[in-house]
Amino acid sequence: MGGHMQSWRRKSLWLALSASWLLILLGVFPLLRLAVPARPRARASQGWPRWLDAELLQSFSQPGELLEDGPQPPQAPRGGSCNWGACFDASKCRDGGFKVFVYPAAGPISETRRRILASIEGSRYHTVSPAEACLLLLLSSDTPAGQCEPVPAQWDEGRNHLVLNLHPAPCPRTVQLGQAMVAKASPTVDTFRAGFDVALPLLPEAHPLRGGAPGQLQQHSPRPGVALLALAGERGRWHTAGTNSSACPWDGHCEQDHGPKQTPHGALLPSATFCLIPGRSPDAWHFLQALQAGCIPVLLSPHWELPFSEVIDWTKAAIVADERLPLQVLAALQEMPLTRVLALRQQTQFLWDAYFSSVEKVIHTTLEIIQDRIFGASARPSLLWNSPPGALLALPTFSTSPVDFPFYHLQQGSRPVGRFSALIWVEAPGQLPLKLIQVVAGSQHCAQILVLWSCEKPPPPRWPKTAVPLTVIGGHRKASDRFFPYSAVSTDAILSLDAHSSLSTSEVDFAFVVWQSFPERMVGFLTWSHFWDETRGGWGYTAEKANEFSMVLTSAAFYHRYYHTLFTHSLPRALRNLADETPTCADVLMNFLVAAVTKVPPIKVPYGSWHQEARPPLAPGSPGLRQEPQPAAQDCINQMAAAFGHMPLVSSHLRLDPVLYKDPVSVLRKKYRSLDKP
Repeated sequence: MGGHMQSWRRKSLWLALSASWLLILLGVFPLLRLAVPARPRARASQGWPRWLDAELLQSFSQPGELLEDGPQPPQAPRGGSCNWGACFDASKCRDGGFKVFVYPAAGPISETRRRILASIEGSRYHTVSPAEACLLLLLSSDTPAGQCEPVPAQWDEGRNHLVLNLHPAPCPRTVQLGQAMVAKASPTVDTFRAGFDVALPLLPEAHPLRGGAPGQLQQHSPRPGVALLALAGERGRWHTAGTNSSACPWDGHCEQDHGPKQTPHGALLPSATFCLIPGRSPDAWHFLQALQAGCIPVLLSPHWELPFSEVIDWTKAAIVADERLPLQVLAALQEMPLTRVLALRQQTQFLWDAYFSSVEKVIHTTLEIIQDRIFGASARPSLLWNSPPGALLALPTFSTSPVDFPFYHLQQGSRPVGRFSALIWVEAPGQLPLKLIQVVAGSQHCAQILVLWSCEKPPPPRWPKTAVPLTVIGGHRKASDRFFPYSAVSTDAILSLDAHSSLSTSEVDFAFVVWQSFPERMVGFLTWSHFWDETRGGWGYTAEKANEFSMVLTSAAFYHRYYHTLFTHSLPRALRNLADETPTCADVLMNFLVAAVTKVPPIKVPYGSWHQEARPPLAPGSPGLRQEPQPAAQDCINQMAAAFGHMPLVSSHLRLDPVLYKDPVSVLRKKYRSLDKP
C-alpha cells in the first residue's frame, strides 16, 4: 500500500512539471512578465549633481555618469515644448539681478490693466531698459476676440519672455509664443508645462489691485449646527447641506434638507466647513471664493492646474477627491479630525492673504517664482513659501535660510541669540548723545554702537571711550537713512535711538530680553495710537496717553534688522519720499510695515516718568488736540493707508513689565533695580 502511494506521488510530480513546460511553450509566460521587473535598459546619463569631490565617488556610480565640472549646454526641447534649461537664458540675470522690463501697451487697455502696468513699473523689479532686463513681460491687451497684438521688436522667438494673462485671453497664442513662458489663469493639465509656465488663479474683473479684503473666517473650528458642505453651482451660486446629511449634495440637494440654500452671485460664502468644487475649468474661480471664506476646498477630479502649484503645498489647505466616489468622500469629510480641519482652515486664510487677495500680490508672486528658478539650488525653501508671512515678505536678497528671518523661531523651537546693535540717529550737530552712549554701552547685551551722522557739519574727531566698539556712519540727511540696511550692523537686534532719547541701562536690558521672546515685533517705550475721525472722514493718530496704542516710536525701540531690508527694498519709493519730507511719518511708516507683515501689534515696556515725553504727532484731528487740517504732506497716515490698500495697524492694551516691577518687596530681590527711579 505504501509503495503504491509513493509511486502515485512521483507520477503527480512529473505530471505537474510537464504541464508547466507545456504552458511555457504555449505562450503563457508573457502574461506573467507583468509582475516581474523589466531588466534595466541602456540609457543616457542620469545627470548626477556636479560633486566637488567627484574623485571620491567613482565606486558609487557607473562609468560616465558623473558630469564634468563647468556649464552644460541646454538640450533642445522635445515635441516643441519648452523647459527652463532650454528656453531661458539665466546668464542675463547674474550681473544686474532680477530686473523686469514691461512692454508698453500696443493698443487700448482697460483701467485695470493700466493700473497693473503702473504697479509693476513702481516695483523693485522694474527697469526701463530692455537690454539690462532679465525678464521681458508682455501683458495681454484688450484686443477683439481672435485678434493678437503685434509681436514686440525684442521678441527673439520669445526667449526670456513672459506672457501674462490674468483673465481669459481673446488671442489664442499657439504659434507666436515660441520659447516664451505663459502665466495663465487656470491652465488645463494637458497644456501646462510644469517648471516653465506659471499657473495663475482665475480672478474676477473686480478683484482689488492692492491690499484686498481680509479672510472672512471668524472661527477656525466648526460651530455646531453650521453647514458641513457647500457645492459650487452655476452662475456663482452655492448649495449648502447640513451636518446630518446622509447623502452628498452632488446633484444640488440632500435627502434631509428642505431645499438647497443658495447664495447670489458676488455674495459671501456660507459658513460651511468644506466647499465642493467640480473639476471643470469654469468652476476654478470658486476656488478663490473658498479660500477667502476659509471653506476648505474639496476639488473633485480637477482638470486644471492649481495656482502657483510649483511653490505652494496645497495638501496643507485643500483636498483632492474622486468625483466618482461621492459616498466615500462624504464619509471621509465627516470623520476628519477637528485638528486637521483647524490646520486646513488656518492655511486657507494665510494663502489668501499672502498671495491671492489682490492683483498686485498675484503678479509679484509670479515674478518671485521665476526669480527662485534663477537662484536654483539656493532658492527659498518650502517653509518660506508655506508659512506666514509668506515668500513675498521673505526677500531672497537678504537670505534664503529661515533662521535669518525673525518669523520662524517659534516653529523651529529657537530664539535669537547674541546681542544688539545700537543705532543712534544724529540730525543736528548740537545734539551729541554723549550721555546716551554711556548708558547704552553699559548694557550687558550691547555689542556695538553705530552713530548715524546726518548733519551738514562733519562729526567730531573724538568720541567717548566705551566698552563696546563705536562707529560713525555718514548719512544723507534723510529720515529714511535710519532704516537703511547698513552692512556695519553685525547683530539681528537693532536698538533704534534718536540723539535726544533718554533711557536707563535697566530699561534697555529689560526691553532687549522682551524682544528676544518676540523677535518679529517692535518693542518700544513711547507709544502712539491711531483712530478713525468721523468728522474728517479719515485716519488720525495721537500721542495722548490712553488705554491702548498701535505704534511705538523708533526714537527708542528694538526690532529685527531684516525690517531695514524690507523698508528699503520692498516699500514703494513714493512712501519713502513721504517719510523723508516729514520725519514724523518715518515712525508711522515703519509701524505700518511691521504691522502689515506680522498682523500683530507692537509691545510696550516700562518707561520712567522722569524721561521726556513723546513729541506730538503732526497729523491733524487727534481726540485731545483739535487742530485745523494740515497740509496734505503732513497727513501721511491716510496716504500710507491708501498705498497699502488697508489699515494694517493693530491696537493693543498690553504692557510687559518685570515680574517684581513695583511689587512691595526689597529692592535687592529685583533684577532691574533702577527701573523705578532715575
